[in-house]
Amino acid sequence: MLNISILIFAIAALGGVFLASRVFAGQLAPWAVSIVHALLGAAGLVTLILVVMGNSGNGRLTAALGLLVVAALGGFYLASIHAKGTVAPKTIVIVHAGVAVAGFLTLLSVLL
Repeated sequence: MLNISILIFAIAALGGVFLASRVFAGQLAPWAVSIVHALLGAAGLVTLILVVMGNSGNGRLTAALGLLVVAALGGFYLASIHAKGTVAPKTIVIVHAGVAVAGFLTLLSVLL
């Protein structure tokens, strides 16, 4: 299940790179890509929660989950900006991506 969670987050990250490239170009990202990115992130969180519940006591798994939940909250904020038809501030996109990458790398470290 850990491998599935990592795979889901990796695919979501690819969508995130595309979304960020649009923001840095000063354009609104396509809603379809934003929604798929959000759904993949949510699916990754659900699978990771199941992994954490089955492996209590693993601090890195719990830390990864915490970071990825914070990233998800940032994603909700970015979606609220997008819903207003406004391009998100680049600094918020960078923070969201940075927290997500930190969470993903922490998750990946469990395998290594």
